[in-house]
Amino acid sequence: MKNLKIYCCAVLAVIVAGIGCSNNNKEKTVRPQVIPVIVQAVVEKMAPVQIRVIGTAEAYSTVSVKSQVGGELLQVHFKEGQDVKKNALLFTIDPRPYEAALKKAEAVLARDVVLAKKADEDVKRYAELVEKDYVTKEQFDQIRANADSLQATIKSDEASVESARLDLDYCSIYSPIEGRTGDLLIKQGNLVKANDQTALIVINQIHPLYVRFSIPEQNLPDVKKFMAQGTLKIEAAVPNSDGAAAEGNLSFVDNTIDTMTGTIMLKGEFDNKDNMLWPGLFVNVVLTLTQTRVLVIPTQTIQTSQEGQFVFVVKNDQTVESRPVTSGRRLNGEVVIESGLKAGELVVTDGQIQLVPGSKVSIKNSGKGGGTAQ
Repeated sequence: MKNLKIYCCAVLAVIVAGIGCSNNNKEKTVRPQVIPVIVQAVVEKMAPVQIRVIGTAEAYSTVSVKSQVGGELLQVHFKEGQDVKKNALLFTIDPRPYEAALKKAEAVLARDVVLAKKADEDVKRYAELVEKDYVTKEQFDQIRANADSLQATIKSDEASVESARLDLDYCSIYSPIEGRTGDLLIKQGNLVKANDQTALIVINQIHPLYVRFSIPEQNLPDVKKFMAQGTLKIEAAVPNSDGAAAEGNLSFVDNTIDTMTGTIMLKGEFDNKDNMLWPGLFVNVVLTLTQTRVLVIPTQTIQTSQEGQFVFVVKNDQTVESRPVTSGRRLNGEVVIESGLKAGELVVTDGQIQLVPGSKVSIKNSGKGGGTAQ
């Protein structure tokens, strides 16, 4: 009998313990799960209004250097790809034929000067003789005509001397601009033709340098509006480059719109002191028009569903709600929010994958992501 009582008490204890465990498990199942997240405050700040397009760098000035005289290319005074200063000596054409031509022209001039002097003396002498009727007037007129003809000949000789001197000067070819030389198209020792179609060298001026790009015609009114208020800044970045973007100013707006593409061509001028830009290089162009006050959040905050874009907003009771938003342009890892949020609200930037509307959250980052409204 005693053993039966002990057995019944043991069974009762097991049943009670089972009921207690069942209640504990039920409580654990019902208790809501707290999900750790990282948040960021919606920030109001000044952000640029920009136009982003693809552009092409081009030389500020390009010169194809040709020879104005023919002859042997006697010497090249630079190396291919070298930077040259303005008026730097580039080539020397064999000057000896032109030196001889100059001497010949000077000799002809000297001879005709002597003949003209003699003719002038004859005119004076015959002028006295014609007054005394020692010579006829027709003879005097002939002497005077010869003197006048020699004066004209002297002017022609002087022009020939100047032309010969210019030809001799053209034997030394100087750089008309400061820039960088390209491939040497005619090597030293070759015969050069005067004004040949093939240039000796092409020089590109790259300090400063232009960046050419086109924008849709719809943006032209804004460009004109903000150009009237001041100089517009341009940034040009080399794709897939870690270097900072080059900075320049808008310097040119074309005078017509391309009706085939509906775009208008613009140019920006860059100092290019670090040679980051190179003629023919494709670059990412950012034209900044003005600054406006906007709301921004980190780009990774935006989620997408079948209904559109939304973000998770943390409420005061540490639960989240799904808030539809309208996003705008992107700015260095941030996105502009056009509607759906207010400055100072906390949005989830990491941990969204576990969230549903009404989820309880705990904020992992201190200071709530460092975002403060301005």
